[in-house]
Amino acid sequence: MERFGPDSIRNIVLVSHSGAGKTSLSEAILFITKAINRLGKVDEGNTTSDYDPEETRRKISINLSVLTCLWQDTKLNLIDTPGYLDFVGEVKAGLRVADGALLLVSAADGIQVGTEKSWDYIREAGLPCLILVNKMDRDNADFMKILKDLQAKFGKKCVPLQLPIGAQADFKGIVDLLALKAYGGKDNSETEVPAALKSDVTTCRDMLVEAIAESNDDLLEKYLDGQELSGEELASGLRKGVASGGVVPVLAGSALQNSGTTLLLDTLLKYLPPPKERPVVTIVAGKEVSSPASEEAPLAALVFKTTADPYVGKLTYFRVYHGVIASNSQVWNTNKQAVERIGQLYSLRGKNQEPVTELRAGDIGAVAKLNTTATGDTLATREHPVTLPPVVFPAPLYSQAVSPKGKTDVDKMGPSLTRLVEEDPTLQMHRQTETGEVILSGIGDTQLAVAAERLQRKFGVSVTLSMPKVPYRETITVSAKAEHKHKKQTGGHGQYGHVLLELEPLPRGTGAEFAEKVVGGSIPRNFIPAVEKGVHEALTEGALAGYPIVDLRATVYDGSFHPVDSSEICFKIAGAQALKKGVAAGQPILIEPIVNLSVTVPEEFTGDVIGDLNTKRGRVLGMNPQGGQNVIEAQVPQAEVQRYAIDLKSLTQGRGSFSVTFSHYEPTPPNVQQKIVAEHEAAKAAA
Repeated sequence: MERFGPDSIRNIVLVSHSGAGKTSLSEAILFITKAINRLGKVDEGNTTSDYDPEETRRKISINLSVLTCLWQDTKLNLIDTPGYLDFVGEVKAGLRVADGALLLVSAADGIQVGTEKSWDYIREAGLPCLILVNKMDRDNADFMKILKDLQAKFGKKCVPLQLPIGAQADFKGIVDLLALKAYGGKDNSETEVPAALKSDVTTCRDMLVEAIAESNDDLLEKYLDGQELSGEELASGLRKGVASGGVVPVLAGSALQNSGTTLLLDTLLKYLPPPKERPVVTIVAGKEVSSPASEEAPLAALVFKTTADPYVGKLTYFRVYHGVIASNSQVWNTNKQAVERIGQLYSLRGKNQEPVTELRAGDIGAVAKLNTTATGDTLATREHPVTLPPVVFPAPLYSQAVSPKGKTDVDKMGPSLTRLVEEDPTLQMHRQTETGEVILSGIGDTQLAVAAERLQRKFGVSVTLSMPKVPYRETITVSAKAEHKHKKQTGGHGQYGHVLLELEPLPRGTGAEFAEKVVGGSIPRNFIPAVEKGVHEALTEGALAGYPIVDLRATVYDGSFHPVDSSEICFKIAGAQALKKGVAAGQPILIEPIVNLSVTVPEEFTGDVIGDLNTKRGRVLGMNPQGGQNVIEAQVPQAEVQRYAIDLKSLTQGRGSFSVTFSHYEPTPPNVQQKIVAEHEAAKAAA
């Protein structure tokens, strides 16, 4: 078996706006490299990377997919990622373990919001990048216009390395600007550069040569002296320029026609670096250490994805940064401080798993049925317990309440949700104690809808998703006194407990307090705890709409007892009933949670976003410009921003982002309170 190490591997992540053709390109590459013998199509649901039933049904990528193939004695690990913004966690995972990125732009649609987001993610990850203008055979395809847009949006570093021969229905091939050769036809054979293109070829080649020279001091000096740069100097300079991020070559092609794919493969191998040329950052004894990828170094592998399958079990995806990992061996999970047994290792091609005996530094693979290992963990040796920086996933911003549809789903829902959250770190689950609901949070509504479908398909659990209840609370606005005498005579021992309470409002956020000022033994000391227990139990359900009562002090100051008929339960009942009467007399109100909202939007959307916040009863506190964008700080009732992930996406064409933190509670406006109380009464009547 051929062994691939850090100098004979390429790990390349494919990113783009949804629909730019990543999956079709992956399929074309697998076909050309003979990894598959039949070309699948997204529309037919038979591609290698989109194998999940939800991907087939929706015709979009939902999961990251690792696709292995061989080209020119090099192992190519392609990482096909979703373009839909709800599944950005998969993109982040792919970028973390790649050494280079290929950003696809649709020649028909141009730069879209997903293109901009992908560019930002690539820059954030510090990856060398190439751009492919795909779909050159489509209507409205215009390479030169897209090139100008790329330079306007991402900088002059975006320079053409190829030019298309023709466009739309007349797209016939590619001109390599560095070699000054043209390739066309079904077999991409070498042809003459068309005379009509020679002017564009000269202009674009000058642009390319200048960018290469500017990224290298030695070449720049020679270039400014008017000397001709040789082909070797240009190729070497371009490779260094790509590695440093100073040059971003722009290519052309059509994945669906499989045109330009062979040239693309050669270009990826030539200009994107192998793992050996990318520094590996490990954390040793709390300090960051940077070193080149090495097979001789002790093992360091990062888990970047976990899938849960009810039949196969857990499949763990990892990348080896240092050392060698072998099948049927043992490793040390640094994060969990535990030994993990490694069974059969696999090299991946979509859902197909090819058994391998070992994976060396720089390679990507998978292993089944690990016990304690989760996404983000480092696998190492106990003697050298290094840690690798984990994937940084975005925080979930959209939440829905999850409830079982039937009795059979009740017991299975919790464990199944736990396994689903293990699989996708951008999903989080918790129980909202104040409302009793199970809350599932993610990036957007599509992601949560897919999660619900996976629960049904993988674990046989049917659930309903709904907007979470807002955790309103109730309080009093004026001091009040209340009395309750619990008295029953039923033959034999009776029941007697008599309590007088004084209630007073407390500052917002104080909670509820209990005090006692009983003098003269009107209530024996041993019954006071029972009164307190009754008061606290009654605080759980308010008089207006059944929400917890907060921010008041209940003081028991008097009462009476019967030497025979009084008991703890009697005083507990009396305390609870006295509190309910006192709250009703204390002019109760609903208070609602207010959140701090920080919204980052491009300048052109600022007015629309502020206008929308005003309709949501929001208070804009300030605005700060930040790199061509505005950061709007506001306080808004939580009830108004439960769907804000969807609203902001609509308002800003997906270009806005936001974060939310809890701030405080404040009184609910009377009209809103009336509506909530009426809904509560209607629900009680219907029950």
